[in-house]
Amino acid sequence: MQVLTQKDTNPFPYSDSNKRYYTWDYYLRRRYGSKVFKISLDAGFSCPNIDGTRGKGGCTYCSYAFRRQTPASLLEQYQQVQQTLHHKWPEANLYIPYFQANTNTYAPVEELRAKYEVVLNQPGVVGLSVATRADALPDDVCEYLHSLSEKTDLMIELGLQTIHDETAKRINRGHTTAEFLEGYHKLTSLGIPVCIHIINGLPGETKEMMLDTVRAIAQLKPACVKIHLLHILKGTRMAEEYLRGDFQTMELSDYCETVCDQLELLPPDTVIQRVTGDGMPDELIAPMWSRKKFVVMNTIDQELFRRNSWQGKKYSG
Repeated sequence: MQVLTQKDTNPFPYSDSNKRYYTWDYYLRRRYGSKVFKISLDAGFSCPNIDGTRGKGGCTYCSYAFRRQTPASLLEQYQQVQQTLHHKWPEANLYIPYFQANTNTYAPVEELRAKYEVVLNQPGVVGLSVATRADALPDDVCEYLHSLSEKTDLMIELGLQTIHDETAKRINRGHTTAEFLEGYHKLTSLGIPVCIHIINGLPGETKEMMLDTVRAIAQLKPACVKIHLLHILKGTRMAEEYLRGDFQTMELSDYCETVCDQLELLPPDTVIQRVTGDGMPDELIAPMWSRKKFVVMNTIDQELFRRNSWQGKKYSG
């Protein structure tokens, strides 16, 4: 008698495994014919929410606001990560450099061009991901990004975190939802794909508020979404609030159920680049269960299977 597995009974069309959501890995393998590796980089950019342009001190959860050291050269960083990847996956030969730390469009165009293109010219690079804020997208930068998108697979990763302006103010986000939408539409009007970042578990937010954030971004039909878990990191202002007992972090079961509810609301063809995250072990204060990333991901898979559900099941576009 044949025993059916989660993979065999998976009704979600954009999957070749038990995943009932459109994973980044699945997208990349279909697009490029093999596994593609993302290489995270720190280009030494600042942030308008750190240097006083929009605010000081950064978002209250952000460790970059106080951890400022001169990074190694971009090529040194790139090559170090590449060597680590080759040690684990000897067949690795396709890469996407990811400008991750701080606000990576917050500089003159000539500086952006010099930093982006030094890694774009490396062998095996098939695209570029750039993390930034909606309030750091002046017209000349957007024009450059548009020209870049015509030469390579460019993805702009745009932090929203929440649609609730009262939460954004509490975490010192430094911009409103309206400003985010202005930046988002500025990019998409130029045909530039956007990955929207959100954070579950922000102080004061209920589950329904987290779902409202996803309902709002679902209507935008973004290319990609990253769902993050709030991490409490040593040295941040949010750590001070947490240690005072001002709020609690989410439990594993609540987080996974919330993510499944959110996946059901998102368009089925929006790529889900991330459903959780893991803070640096030596910096993480809470929640400690987040260190077991595969447990979190497996719990999400199991909950979708238990519900007989999948990404987009409740989407109404």
